[in-house]
Amino acid sequence: MFTGIITDLGKLTKKEGVLFTFNTDPAFCKKIDIGTSVAINGACLTVTKKPSSNTFSVEPIPETLNKTMLGYLKIDDLVNLELPVTPQTFLSGHLVQGHIDGVTKLKNITKQKNSYILKFSIPTSLSKYIAEKGSIAINGISLTVIDAKGDYFTVGIIPFTWDNTMLSTVRPGDFVNIEVDILAKYLEKVMNK
Repeated sequence: MFTGIITDLGKLTKKEGVLFTFNTDPAFCKKIDIGTSVAINGACLTVTKKPSSNTFSVEPIPETLNKTMLGYLKIDDLVNLELPVTPQTFLSGHLVQGHIDGVTKLKNITKQKNSYILKFSIPTSLSKYIAEKGSIAINGISLTVIDAKGDYFTVGIIPFTWDNTMLSTVRPGDFVNIEVDILAKYLEKVMNK
């Protein structure tokens, strides 16, 4: 489980079949080993090779590549990284499982004073889980929904998040991972019974 508070950035340096290798800060690599879970753009993956001083590797399965934007990654693309929560971790964001619900496309970015407003299309199957002022994870970042309409939703990005995540590299037309709030899905299941 994660919180959606991005701690590090990584860069895809190698793709060999299903083996993806990322370069990141040595301090991050010191905290991981074979078998460690790492959220990469919000998708929970397992480290499969002994990390070097500044690289680690994962092997996404076909289901992960089909359901996330990881299959779209190119060499030198930046990704958001987060390690799982511990009993000492502040829950500064919201409960994020690392189980991507879908991929959506960025429609546009609008600068608004000290923030950026990002507008995303809503996959029909997920629109019922996205509520105004509710939580959503975009590429693993815990964000608050501003507007949720029939075919789109918006979020606001503060300067710190813009400068310290890979969101500053996305452009209209790019795909991102989304994970809706798990509480909405559990509530739906209970209500249906």
